[in-house]
Amino acid sequence: MSVYKDEERNTWYVIVRYQNWTGERKQKKKRGFLTKKEAVVWEREFLQKQSANMNMVFKAFVDVYFNDMSSRLKERSIKNKKYMIDAKVVPFFGNKAMNLIKPADIIQWQNKMLEQGYSATYLRMLQNQVSAIFNHAERLYGLFDNPCKKVSKIGRSNAQELNFWTIDEYKVFEASFSDAETIYKTLFALLFWTGCRIGEALALTKHDLDFENLTISINKTYYRHDRKDVITSPKTEASIRTISMPLHLSEMLQIYESMFYGGLDEDVRLFQITDRVVQKKIVQHAEVAGVKRIRVHDLRHSHIALLIEKGISPLAIAQRVGHDSINTTMNVYGHLYPNKQKEIAEILDGLMLNYF
Repeated sequence: MSVYKDEERNTWYVIVRYQNWTGERKQKKKRGFLTKKEAVVWEREFLQKQSANMNMVFKAFVDVYFNDMSSRLKERSIKNKKYMIDAKVVPFFGNKAMNLIKPADIIQWQNKMLEQGYSATYLRMLQNQVSAIFNHAERLYGLFDNPCKKVSKIGRSNAQELNFWTIDEYKVFEASFSDAETIYKTLFALLFWTGCRIGEALALTKHDLDFENLTISINKTYYRHDRKDVITSPKTEASIRTISMPLHLSEMLQIYESMFYGGLDEDVRLFQITDRVVQKKIVQHAEVAGVKRIRVHDLRHSHIALLIEKGISPLAIAQRVGHDSINTTMNVYGHLYPNKQKEIAEILDGLMLNYF
């Protein structure tokens, strides 16, 4: 018997002995259960997590999955993914055993998500998260029948509905800022003219700017967590890069930097604000300027769309914005490239005519 009554507190507690994945014998004590049944359920789920038995319920395996991924994903990524799973998936599958979830259950969940009116890209993101969990269970924990492999995916990874500003729309937006809002005007210019991520921009320090060579070093990212500023390495290894900046942006950044009395220390962030504040500001000024509303991340899309319009190669774009590969660039933005098939045929015809 491993479940006991705490007579003094009038609650129940569990003392469970188990063997971890290294074979080491361990013991864990958990107090505070109001009923014996609660204590027994907790003990059963805890032991299932340790053995990753596929009889365990979905919500318990989600904890196993994120624990396994903790050394591979950044803390912020895990937080965002877990929030999505807990909100959109666990309420549907949570108390069902992993090995009892069938393709029909996946289809019912998909239909529920489709009814919510989410965008195609968000639906695909949800689908990918669910598939990742079941693939993990199949690959590492012996899930015999992976239900996600037997149904079609919902949503669309190729973001046909990308939202972005043209250069004319951006100029109208930029003109809506007063001299008292230089910090925001400068930050938005940086985002539009470099395509860097908001976290990368907010992590920049004076040390990262090379005005002589007109370059910016991207080597870290910023986010806010539990009311604390967190600086960490960028999203991927490819995100660590040095990019060239146009002269007018360099001049703008130098003017902004000169506004600080006594100058900025080398390791102090250039923009002492959070991404949430920046998102509010872009919404406010889009309304004032009379341009369509976009997210801060859409300034990255705007930069890439501008480069595509100017004929910059996918490889050069991928290197500039820190994509892992050219495939990422083409999968997301390929539909923005003009169709060159007719032009190719004309070139080939011209080559053939040279032989006659």
